[in-house]
Amino acid sequence: MNIIESLRWRYATKKFDNTKILPQEKIDTLTEAFNLTATSYGLQPLKLIVLKDKNIQQELVEHSWNQQQVADASHLLIFCIENVIGEEYIVKHFNNVKATRNTSEEILKPFREQLVDSFKNKPEEEISNWAAKQAYLALGNLLTVCATEKIDACPMEGFIPAKYDKILKLDKLGLTSVLVLPVGFRAKDDMFAELKKVRRPISDTVIELS
Repeated sequence: MNIIESLRWRYATKKFDNTKILPQEKIDTLTEAFNLTATSYGLQPLKLIVLKDKNIQQELVEHSWNQQQVADASHLLIFCIENVIGEEYIVKHFNNVKATRNTSEEILKPFREQLVDSFKNKPEEEISNWAAKQAYLALGNLLTVCATEKIDACPMEGFIPAKYDKILKLDKLGLTSVLVLPVGFRAKDDMFAELKKVRRPISDTVIELS
């Protein structure tokens, strides 16, 4: 199946088969894809929580507008952003660049100092909004990977981050939840699986300039 056929196959799964569990190699593919997602400046201000505790998943349902997918999915992926992205975080990133690529300090220093100064002058809310945009990039990437791997998924903004953060004790990890992605296998009686995909014509959404 090619990528377009895979994307046509996927849909926002409304009902998961709670008797089926994704094999670990599928989860490994998703976590690797998450880590390979492009992010602004390459800073990766994100972490992914992979939850497979059914008791906690069920507890989170009421804080997800009672969407049962959260509990019935094989795994619940929670996209989080770092609470503090400042000089220490940026310097650590550039140290990783240097160690990985053996890039000279002469080349790295100007860019590193520029980023440190830039982030110092940004309000916390602006930095959080910027980091959240990176989470959406990761979500989009994983949705495509799910389609190619035949993993059913349901991207969700409909949850209460403060409740998730408290239950999962994300403050101790310096994280804030932003997005949720239940993954697993669609239930045979999910009526949404057979509905035609509704999209505008390409002529209405793509403008080619020449």
